[in-house]
Amino acid sequence: MKIITVIPAYNEAAKIEKVITKLKPYVTEIIVVDDASQDNTFEIAQAAGALTIRHIINRGQGAALRTGTQLALGRDADIIVHFDADDQFQAEDIPEMIAPICDGSADAVLGSRFLTKKSKLPKSKEYIIMPLARLVNRLFFGIKLSDPQSGFRALSRKSAEKLTIENDGMAHCTEIIHKLFKNNDRIVEVPITVVYHEFGQKLSGGFKIIKDIIIQKLIK
Repeated sequence: MKIITVIPAYNEAAKIEKVITKLKPYVTEIIVVDDASQDNTFEIAQAAGALTIRHIINRGQGAALRTGTQLALGRDADIIVHFDADDQFQAEDIPEMIAPICDGSADAVLGSRFLTKKSKLPKSKEYIIMPLARLVNRLFFGIKLSDPQSGFRALSRKSAEKLTIENDGMAHCTEIIHKLFKNNDRIVEVPITVVYHEFGQKLSGGFKIIKDIIIQKLIK
């Protein structure tokens, strides 16, 4: 079973080597998509042993995931794991994330910060952004999940081949969830732990994501 992790990265020189090192025991191959970083993220990721490619212009996390997922499929991945570069996700959660795909009970697995492994979220996320995102998912897409915006996900090859990520920006999380349901994939949520290294995240970023999601839905 070939498990390839795709990591979108932008200006993550301080953390990317640590993330790659933690991932190595759990996956077959690591792909880092450097989204036109202004630091030496590319060089560090490459030296750490990841297959590293670079966007010549900054296109956004959704675009980086699209590039990495397509490359992983081309490299014969059986399972593709989307993982962030900021050292907030825990690599040791990967075996639990891929287990439902390995045993044939799911096509796609979504990590949840709100199940048994409770993550300590910034208050703005936990009490404002996440409830609003759940509401938007339910009203606009008819989707009910405990975690509406997790970037930690595992896709079977079959699921990844059907998935087209069109949103270049951060609204890709909702787009992916919507399309997984639309494609009739068997989806399960698995508890994950996320460690936030800073809690000064602005509400404006979360509201922008929700606005982009609504606009995306209305124009389609």
